[in-house]
Amino acid sequence: MSTKLICVSMLLLVTSTVAFAQLDAQKSFTQLKALAGNWEGKNSQGMPLEVTFRDTAGGSALMSEIHGHGPENMISMFHMDGPNRLMLTHYCGSGNQPRMQATVSPDGKTFSFDFVDATNLASPDAGHMQHVVFTIVDANHHTEDWTFLDHGKQMKEFFDLHRKA
Repeated sequence: MSTKLICVSMLLLVTSTVAFAQLDAQKSFTQLKALAGNWEGKNSQGMPLEVTFRDTAGGSALMSEIHGHGPENMISMFHMDGPNRLMLTHYCGSGNQPRMQATVSPDGKTFSFDFVDATNLASPDAGHMQHVVFTIVDANHHTEDWTFLDHGKQMKEFFDLHRKA
């Protein structure tokens, strides 16, 4: 096989992989936007809470606001970072703003966000959201599994939510 043919084949492979990743990230963001609306449920301790999802910023962001979980509401913004990276920025009651990047399950129902970096983080081991998993059970039921990391200690919180009628 000629060198030119190998180079063209490699270029096509790379181009199609990037295009596929762009479509996947954008498709995942569109799937998350289907959460828009009001949700209610319980946290790990059985306490009631409400979550509101709202499309905002001309459709470039999805805002999630958690009500009833501590003295202040927590806000998270889902957004694209370039054409092939789905991100979550969490505005935490601990005063920092972790950014997490998504990976999506092959069936498109589980969105895992992993810590990338944060603003206003006093030190790398200071308390911050490290990981969150959103699982779409169906159009009217989803779960959120949050992991907070503070000086090497993980604290977990689980929300089981149903769309309000």
